[in-house]
Amino acid sequence: MAITSMGVIFAVVWFMTLFVVLPLGAKSQREDGDVAVGTPASAPSNPQMRRKFKITTIAAFLISVPIILVINYQLITVDMIDLFKRFGPDS
Repeated sequence: MAITSMGVIFAVVWFMTLFVVLPLGAKSQREDGDVAVGTPASAPSNPQMRRKFKITTIAAFLISVPIILVINYQLITVDMIDLFKRFGPDS
């Protein structure tokens, strides 16, 4: 597996993980009782993006390493997933 493929897998997992982590612990300005002028009341009062990026990076690393290892060492191949070949009509 090329290094670019590993980077792509990590990037996809990172962004998917980010969308899971973003709403965790979010508190809206309405809940906080301090709505800034010109912003919606549903906007986060303290988004803590640096903390969420760190959590996302660690989680994405822990998720993507096993995926890369499975692909690299061919623990699961396309032939194992080809259900039509397994359960399809006999030729």
